[in-house]
Amino acid sequence: MSTSPSPSPAAPPAGTARPTAVVVDGYSAGNFYPAAFAAAGARVIHVQSTPELIPTMLAPDLTAYDENIVCSDEERLVELLRPYAPVAVVPGQESAVQLADRLSEALGVKSNGTALSPARRDKHEMIEALRRAGVRCADQFKSDDAELIVKWAQDHGSWPVVVKPISSAASDGVFVCDSAEEVRAAALRVLETRDIFGFANAEALVQSYLKGTEYVVDTVSCDGRRYVSGVWEYEKILLPSGQNIYNRDVLLSPDEDPVPALIAYIHEVLTALDVRWGPAHAEVIVTEQGPVLVEVATRLNGQVNPGFQELCLGADQAGLTVLAYTRPEEFQREYADRVYSKLRPACIYNADTTLDGQVAEVDQEVVARINALPSTFSTSVKYAPGARIRPTTDLLTATMRIYLTSDDDQRLTADYKTVRELKDSVYRLA
Repeated sequence: MSTSPSPSPAAPPAGTARPTAVVVDGYSAGNFYPAAFAAAGARVIHVQSTPELIPTMLAPDLTAYDENIVCSDEERLVELLRPYAPVAVVPGQESAVQLADRLSEALGVKSNGTALSPARRDKHEMIEALRRAGVRCADQFKSDDAELIVKWAQDHGSWPVVVKPISSAASDGVFVCDSAEEVRAAALRVLETRDIFGFANAEALVQSYLKGTEYVVDTVSCDGRRYVSGVWEYEKILLPSGQNIYNRDVLLSPDEDPVPALIAYIHEVLTALDVRWGPAHAEVIVTEQGPVLVEVATRLNGQVNPGFQELCLGADQAGLTVLAYTRPEEFQREYADRVYSKLRPACIYNADTTLDGQVAEVDQEVVARINALPSTFSTSVKYAPGARIRPTTDLLTATMRIYLTSDDDQRLTADYKTVRELKDSVYRLA
């Protein structure tokens, strides 16, 4: 595969009509879509599928949109959107994937369709779709009965196993279990709680533990042809609770092992799930047998940062997605069947904490020290004074996100270690 230059979105020629793009529930990384579509000359409409915004997610900036349509009646929503003749209907976050599939199909625009939509959202059905297609995958079982989950784990006969929700994200409710007692506790915990999008967990999923290093593979598809926009190695920390939390994502070169094998495997996965349009964010573990999917989401990587990606990779996933929808011929000519370039060493650090209490103050001097490090590209401090901070259990409870890049690998590592030393000094508790 060959590499490509960065896209340069341009507005349509004078006198032509502005195309319209629709973002469904533009939370989290979906906030990068309005600027990307606007740069391509498109007006952007937001669909809010719930009467109130979801409180657990980073809210969409509704001021960035030409219009916000609040509607939970899908038939009505299709009729409201039809006059705009949108060029794209994209999910702003994972919980909007199936709705975006249904809307795009009903409107007759570029779409992954609804036939395999459940397999692109439900983690159990996702793995079963791979199994039916002959793609390497984990063993698994789901149930609304914790005791049946325990029985499967015992009959499976290999420890540890992984217990998690069917349709959550950001490592929410994921437990690595070494015994029947731990499986029971994890399954009950999942079944008694809601996922990060506010939906009740009607079932819990148990899977075989995939032993090996975990990686992220990000792609953008355009009519079935793909560009690999980045491959990162995950570094995670296993807590005593059995929860595996994010620590650092490290950018890999496209020609270093095991990146080529990961890319080949992800093409199999996306083909099996009929992903023909838009972004995908896949998590894969390389086992002794080869790459095996943890899960894949047909939305932007939640850690996308366009400026950071352009600097380190030459192009960003949000901008590439917009190009695929608005100028597909250009995308196919410049990016299809190609891969990113590693222009600079880079990592993304999600700061964990054991702090527990109310934030009294954010120490801006410590934040300034982090920002002054040569490798720091940007720092996102999550909690404001008055907020409740708890020990980290998943990506959502990380206290900060720091993007780091440098021409010098040793400098990058040294600055990362300094950030780890400073992270808990950022917050002063009441």
